[in-house]
Amino acid sequence: MKKMTLRTVPALLLIAFSGAASASAFQLWEQNASGLGTAYAGSAAVADNASTIFFNPAGMTQLSGFQFSAGVNGVKPSYKFRSGAGGSNDGGDAGSWAAVPNGYLSWQVAPDWTLGFGISAPFGLSTEYKDNNWVGRFESLKSEIKTVNYNPSVAYRVNDKVSLGFGLNYQTIDAELTTAASRLKGSDSALGWNVGALFTLSPAMRVGASYRSAIKYTLEGDAAGAGPVRADLKLPDTFILSVWQQVSDRWEAMGDVSYTRWNSLKSLDVYNRDTGALITSETFNYKNAWRLAWGAAYLLNDTTKLKFGIAYDKTPVRDADRSARVPDNSRLWLSLGAQWNAGAHGKVDVGYSYLHVKDPSINQGLLVGRYDASGHVVGAQYSVGF
Repeated sequence: MKKMTLRTVPALLLIAFSGAASASAFQLWEQNASGLGTAYAGSAAVADNASTIFFNPAGMTQLSGFQFSAGVNGVKPSYKFRSGAGGSNDGGDAGSWAAVPNGYLSWQVAPDWTLGFGISAPFGLSTEYKDNNWVGRFESLKSEIKTVNYNPSVAYRVNDKVSLGFGLNYQTIDAELTTAASRLKGSDSALGWNVGALFTLSPAMRVGASYRSAIKYTLEGDAAGAGPVRADLKLPDTFILSVWQQVSDRWEAMGDVSYTRWNSLKSLDVYNRDTGALITSETFNYKNAWRLAWGAAYLLNDTTKLKFGIAYDKTPVRDADRSARVPDNSRLWLSLGAQWNAGAHGKVDVGYSYLHVKDPSINQGLLVGRYDASGHVVGAQYSVGF
């Protein structure tokens, strides 16, 4: 763990919970590009390529032989601050393009057993205010966080109706935060797990349920005048319930509801490692958040499938606790996509989502005003089976 000051320990944890351009708070739903066109509706039930390892490992039982999937999503948030005074030092657009890559492998080792491995980036953020003299320069200039998740998994087909899956998660985190007065770089790693079940109600309908555990970090560093410090960080757990249905020969429909338990993050406490004394406390006061999505796919011909979807993503951030790092708010996803099936040569998926974000207001010290906020996500993915 790299050294950090007491003043910047809470800032590092705050950025880990700040909103990216995709899902509310810190979550990134862009764990594949095949689901982007449907706004990730049916994420735990579709199971049509190896990326199901992330959303529901039980879905691997729908895949035969050896399957490979890899892709990348480009995420572009836009956050333009407008002060109530209408000043010229509002910082410009704090958003910029960032890549969210992923890769997955699955292998059917026996008729009822499948092994898998996934690499993805569940959390991520990249924002930078263009004007170093902007009014909020002592709150934020540059904020960057990167995570990498390694996810070995196993799935078992109990019978024709029920499949179960389990995965371990080894996750690393790296962050850099700067203001006009400070700069921080830090990193850590932690373990978590995920489970899932897939219910095949009929050849034309599947229901998936999955759970991704909370992940606990312990960030350690030194504080000037206070000695060594530590801060325990717990990323919340998430539950997904999904449905997929083959409506006709050409139409598929899918739905999704997810629930993330943010209410455990009321405050962040920083302690002296030697004495156990509380040094400082940072209030978060987050509330639980949910996400609803609906999507459909239309088989245009033997090789081309068109996709579209809509989702509503509720933010866990309360107005009074919004941060200048990335001012998060609830958003509406509007998505389109397509898939080209080249048979034995594999499938290519592309997708696009426009994120309409409810303009966030902020009242933190000198920062009083509103943001014009929105987002764009584009993605491409290649999947093939052997």
